[in-house]
Amino acid sequence: MTTPADEPDAQTVWHTLSAAEALHAQSVDPRVGLSLEEAIHRLEKFGKNSLPESTRRGPWLRFLLQFHNPLIYVLLAAGLVTLALNDFIDAGVIGGVVLINAIIGFVQEGKAEKALDAVRAMLASRAIVLRDGERREIDATLLVPGDVVLLESGVRVPADLRLFRIKNLRVKEAALTGESLPVEKTLDSVGHKSPIGDRTCMAYSGTVVSFGQAHGVVVNTGPRSEIGRIGAMVGEVQSLVTPLTRRLDQFARQITAAILVGAIVSFLIGYYVHEMALLDIFLAVVGLTVAAIPEGLPAIVTIVLAIGTRTMARKNAIVRRLPAVETLGSVTVICSDKTGTLTKNEMTAVRVMLPNCTLAASGTGYAPEGGFQCDGVGVIAVREAALQQLAQCALLCNDAQLKNDATKGWQLVGDPTEGALLTLAHKAGLDPVEALTAAPRIDEIPFESEHRFMATLHHDHQGHVFALLKGAPERVLALCNQDGSNTALDRPNWERRMEESACDGQRVLALARCDMAAGTAALNMSDMTERFTLLGLVGLIDPPREEAIAAVAECQRAGMRVKMITGDHAVTAAAIGRQLGLRADKAVTGEMVQALSDQALQKVAQDTDVFARASPEHKLRLVAALQALGELVAMTGDGVNDAPALKAANIGIAMGKNGTDAAREAADLVLTDDNFATIAHAVREGRVVFDNIKKSLLFILPTSCGEAGVILLAIFAGIPLPVTAGQILWVNMITAVTLSLALAFEPAEPGVMDRPPRRPSEPLITRVLGSRIAYVSLLMVIVTFAIFEWELARGSSLEVARTAAVNMLVMGELVYLFNVRNFTTSAFSWRILTDNPVALWMCALLVGFQLLMTYAPPMQTLFQTAALDLSSWLVIFGLGLLKFLAVELEKGLWRHFNVRSM
Repeated sequence: MTTPADEPDAQTVWHTLSAAEALHAQSVDPRVGLSLEEAIHRLEKFGKNSLPESTRRGPWLRFLLQFHNPLIYVLLAAGLVTLALNDFIDAGVIGGVVLINAIIGFVQEGKAEKALDAVRAMLASRAIVLRDGERREIDATLLVPGDVVLLESGVRVPADLRLFRIKNLRVKEAALTGESLPVEKTLDSVGHKSPIGDRTCMAYSGTVVSFGQAHGVVVNTGPRSEIGRIGAMVGEVQSLVTPLTRRLDQFARQITAAILVGAIVSFLIGYYVHEMALLDIFLAVVGLTVAAIPEGLPAIVTIVLAIGTRTMARKNAIVRRLPAVETLGSVTVICSDKTGTLTKNEMTAVRVMLPNCTLAASGTGYAPEGGFQCDGVGVIAVREAALQQLAQCALLCNDAQLKNDATKGWQLVGDPTEGALLTLAHKAGLDPVEALTAAPRIDEIPFESEHRFMATLHHDHQGHVFALLKGAPERVLALCNQDGSNTALDRPNWERRMEESACDGQRVLALARCDMAAGTAALNMSDMTERFTLLGLVGLIDPPREEAIAAVAECQRAGMRVKMITGDHAVTAAAIGRQLGLRADKAVTGEMVQALSDQALQKVAQDTDVFARASPEHKLRLVAALQALGELVAMTGDGVNDAPALKAANIGIAMGKNGTDAAREAADLVLTDDNFATIAHAVREGRVVFDNIKKSLLFILPTSCGEAGVILLAIFAGIPLPVTAGQILWVNMITAVTLSLALAFEPAEPGVMDRPPRRPSEPLITRVLGSRIAYVSLLMVIVTFAIFEWELARGSSLEVARTAAVNMLVMGELVYLFNVRNFTTSAFSWRILTDNPVALWMCALLVGFQLLMTYAPPMQTLFQTAALDLSSWLVIFGLGLLKFLAVELEKGLWRHFNVRSM
């Protein structure tokens, strides 16, 4: 028999069929379930109810791929050449640098991509089914299409089910759709194009039953389920190369080509023009190659990123991939999920509509913190009789509990809507224990979807008995004949107030009270007549975090656009968007996104900030549309439905506190406090990290270019090399360990969050940066040749002249460190001495190393150096000071032209 599960559109047809049609299509009797033989047959046909394992690269391959970089190739070639020439010191230094870089990359990559494992963990492990007419508990992986599954409160749905019998069923679908409240399920079929959140006749794998019971027939399992489809999308999405990685790769190719061309030209000129010995010119070219390659750059970039990672961890942001730190500084658009990210995913009573006034309730979530205002003026809750009566009803006609956990804060046990009402009662000054003691519950009518209200019966120990009622406004109003002011019920007025709250995205509940005859001990549906007094209406919503509103404003000031993409309803999404300061005049729904072409979607994505009823496919398309416009996109989320978009975005940001494992494992960054405001802090740190990487480039490249220029000029002039290859490697190694490392600890530049984000297409070496590198490189060559030629002119040996040249290079780098710590701000400030004490310690360490190299006999032997006299040091200090002043003059020119960043 061919069933819908075999058809191409199996993902979309089941919610359009009636329960009877779905059971018929699966050839199953709902009273008996499948036979064991049929279940085995279908298991062979459809496979297990689990997600397929993904193939991954082995550790050896991952390690070898760390060497797949043009710069590394050149370094390895230089290392092999020096090894063949028995220059073991140089070969060891080069090999050590390459190996350390590879190990760091291997360790970081080993922590990556476990998204499919996390999605797989979302599936239930056990399921209760009917097989051969008997109720059995089986391994959920053995479920097959056609199985009849029994659901009850608290269980995780084990497969995609078409429901055919329900009793007050509500299912938490936030992880799949982003909707804050549990969804009330029905048996009615819905339209073909209905989004997942509107398919109320379905229960999807990975969601959780919050209330009620149900029977359903399995229609899709494993990879065919909605959660399986999301897992497949996660696996298909390619991880994007970060801007830093892309720029460094491009830079590596460019510098590699330049080094190879320079080496070939130098060899030809030295060998054929100046007729140098083959071994001498070969060693000179190796020295040139080693000098030109910034071998310390990969390690320094990694250290800067690692320090940024540590700083962000202290601010509640955990980085899963190092380059993601820098990517944050380049972000131009932040696409955020609503529920649990911009909001707390905690329902809150925000509006109290009493007979004579409307109060605004402050505070968010279940923490009983906040108060009430009327027209912006504070209200003393305990003095408002109408508020106290409504709060008493909210507290007593309620089955939820609030518990204050020392580590997790206020936690709800029960329904989110009832939790919001309980919090409202707390804010009004009521104590649950005292209220329940004063008016204990005698009887109740539990909430049923048929009558859409809950009622409780209470007495006050003095012979008075009263009933409390809460529920859907239209049902409660139908049972009321007056309001709390003892006047006849003005139904049009109350309906108008209901509509105002609904337009603001609020869910509205009505609360009422009725005095009962003394001695009443039971509450029946026959008592539910038009006799109640309406106490008021309460507007509830999962409101934006107060800190999120400020963070969105800060991101907008920093030149970033914030867009909200949620699975919630359009009206609710637009209301939250307006409170956040987004352009929310018209929310675009997932259905509208589905109908748009890629080009039309790009226009909509550019002009719209709020998207509602969005499925995982819609989120992926929106991210792709923004990226096609040249935007660098950060995507935040906490649900399994967010995982594909988190991975597709340039940087994925997941919630670590209440988020799903699937979202966390697909993300590059995890927020441990689930707070959108932390993203603003992370963006700031990302910009600081990129600034410090650019400062490292600005420091390392003039050093390498200056050293290469010295050797190149010597070859072209046909004179002895001012520095040997071993001495160059010493300088590169020792300054990378000390001075370059100090730049990793630089604080933020002034106004780092007042400038727009960098263009994603901006090259690593901008024109301003390139001009600084060329200028400082030229200064390095001039002062190094000046000291070298001065030493030779006064009769010093070649070893002394080279020692002076090496120390001149180091002195030039040391003073340049204080130039480069600010891009264009003057170094003549006390701030330069106090902001980064690491720089001062590293300078002292470098001086110590250089004195050892110059005066320690073993070091003199190893690096062919000689002791310098006082005159040499005075000239070195003088030239270093002149170089420092020359760079400060250049910075002054940039300030004159109002250039503040490079």
